[in-house]
Amino acid sequence: MENTKHEFLFDKLNYKLLIAGILVITFGFILMSGGGSENPNVFNEDIFNFRRIRLAPTVVLIGFGVVIYSIFKKEKSK
Repeated sequence: MENTKHEFLFDKLNYKLLIAGILVITFGFILMSGGGSENPNVFNEDIFNFRRIRLAPTVVLIGFGVVIYSIFKKEKSK
């Protein structure tokens, strides 16, 4: 058997940033949820509030930015 050393694709910091980005994206989708109406014949204005229209998509985009940064960040040369 050949003794091989397993190397990860990314550095430890990259994985931490990746997990943080995924958590931010998840939080953004949680912010988007809700706003439904108990009665389907009644329109609920809460679906168009600031949190669902502006804040949540911005949080999701920031999360995607963090994930992309974590993928492209190179480890420091020693």
